Amino acid sequence: MIDTRDFGRQAGASRSYTRRPPASAGFGLDMVRVPEGEPIELDLLLEAVVEGVLVSGTARAPLTGECARCLDPISDEVEVEFRELFAYPESATDTSTDEDEVSRVTDDLIDLEPLVRDTVLTSLSPAPLCSPDCRGLCSGCGVKWAELDPEHHHETIDPRWAALRERFGGTEEEN
Repeated sequence: MIDTRDFGRQAGASRSYTRRPPASAGFGLDMVRVPEGEPIELDLLLEAVVEGVLVSGTARAPLTGECARCLDPISDEVEVEFRELFAYPESATDTSTDEDEVSRVTDDLIDLEPLVRDTVLTSLSPAPLCSPDCRGLCSGCGVKWAELDPEHHHETIDPRWAALRERFGGTEEEN
């Protein structure tokens, strides 16, 4: 939360802030997330404009997760930029837009969590990789392809022929 009373409502007034709030629970996607309690570094510039407060800045946070192909643990960092208008109560923007269309200044306070959460989450890959060339796991045995011999393979038989093989035995080479 940022209190807008610190710099007033006169258009053109501005103030810079640096904040390090902890990440709340569930700040991520299935395969990658900002760990709960880890600080999210916010560098902010708040500018008073006629209709409200224009908030711009960057958010940086550590990431942890699992590779979508091989399930190895990954760690990274995300940095995103954002810009959002928070409309004053009873301003023209406030009265001419739907409630969920524009963010609002409520009791002279700006709640940045939804803005930061939405910006960070939309920048994350739903399928993060430990490296761009990760080949994943062998579907037959579940071992990482990077650890297997290049000649590694599993004999697969068409399920429609499996019953015949079972009844009459293997191929001539196997007998």
